[in-house]
Parts: sequence; C-alpha cells; structure tokens
Amino acid sequence: MGEAMLKSILKENIASPGEIIVSDVNPNRRSTLESLYNVRTSAHNLEAAEQGDIIVLAVKPQAMPGVMAELKGKIPSNNPVISIVAGVNTAVLRTGLDHTLIVRAMPNTPAQIGAGMTVWTATHEVSAIQKGTAEAIFSSLGKELYVNDEKFLDMATAISGSGPAYIFLVIEALIDAAVHMGFTRDTATDMVSQTVLGSAMLMSKTGKHPAELRNMVTSPGGTTAEALLKLEAGGLRGLIMQAVVAAYDKSKKLGDVSHK
Repeated sequence: MGEAMLKSILKENIASPGEIIVSDVNPNRRSTLESLYNVRTSAHNLEAAEQGDIIVLAVKPQAMPGVMAELKGKIPSNNPVISIVAGVNTAVLRTGLDHTLIVRAMPNTPAQIGAGMTVWTATHEVSAIQKGTAEAIFSSLGKELYVNDEKFLDMATAISGSGPAYIFLVIEALIDAAVHMGFTRDTATDMVSQTVLGSAMLMSKTGKHPAELRNMVTSPGGTTAEALLKLEAGGLRGLIMQAVVAAYDKSKKLGDVSHK
C-alpha cells in the first residue's frame, strides 16, 4: 500500500521524486524503489522522518511499537503524520510518537490502480491546508471519505479495507463454477471479472438500491431465483455480515496489540 501511495503521488504530481525519501529495512526493496521511481531511500526511519514535511507510516500493526519508539519526540512539531496502519488509533499515535498532527487513514488495495476507497480522519490540530494535502493524496488513490468520528475507521477497515478479499473470494468461486461447467479458466475469468465490474458500475451510475437491481435480474421461477434460493438457504447474507463484524472486532484488537 505504501508503494501504491508513492506511485499515485508521483503520477498526480503531488510531489516530485527528489522530494520523497522512503525508509525500508530490506536493501533489495530499497534498490527496487530507487530504480522504479527515482526516489531516495534509507534504511532508517528516523533519517526519512527528519527529512520529510509529511511522514507516512505504512507498516504492519505489530511493527508499530518499535517504529513509534524510534520516532517518539523526534518528528518536527509542524509536520503531519499520515498513518495507514490498521487498528492503530490517533490516541495511540499521539502518545507513541509524542506528536499532535495525526492523520489516520484506511485505504484499500484497488488504490494500486487508482480505484481505491480511502476513509480518513485527522486530529483537531491538523490545519485546513494540511487536511487539503492529505485529501489530495487520498484522492490520487481513488475515492476518499473524511469522517469526523474516528470510530468509523475500524468499521471502514472491515468494509472497504478488507472488502476486496471478500469480493475476490466470490469471484474465485464463480470462476471455479464456470470451469466445472466446461468453460476454460481464461474465458471464465474474463466473464466473471466483467460481470462483477459491470454490476458495480451499474449500481454506482444508476444509484439504485442493490435489491432493486437484483430483482431486475430475477425472473419469477427462473434460473436466478433458483440460484438465490440456494444462497439464502446456505446463509450467505448472514455469513457475510458475521465476517464483517469479525473483521471489525479484529481491527480493534490489533489496535490494542500495537501499543502494548
């Protein structure tokens, strides 16, 4: 996700390669980023943080205690920190970094192609200009949504953050079913991906409720009705809801782990 942000920032000319420094402990990763994007790199988080006007934290939640300990009290007070670390709330970041200008965001993997969904919030110390810069960064990844209440970030983690995985699982199942019936895997993949893409675009462009669109496909006593009966009998709707709630609960637990 960090690379997706880097790529989009450069593509939208939000910053030039010479203005960006990326920190990574893996020397091969640093070499790759230097080659692909012509940016500076460092093996040390503090070196990168001291040279940036905006600091982006893009690490695993379990790595946050070490990162915060390294940077605590050493980030210039007027430089905002953008965190895309799942589950780590602004209170933890504020204390762990000894810093007040915090932007917390939850992007998702379609950001890699500029079709992402990013939900974000900011502490009250972040200025309107700084929020505008953050908004520009997140807009370069796709759609963005600012929320005043941070509680929506853990919810967004379970919906838009983890959501692509749910969709990919459904896509995989549809492809396997098509192959089982006799389509080649390449043909099945093309059919299913376009069906999913077209369905999402139809809902987005018409603004119609998904139930209304589903009813448009479902003829009385037809094939779709028979398929939907099986899905309802299997508890698909309730299972998806339970899965999302489980992801939400896990997101909150990750936040607890990250600052212990």
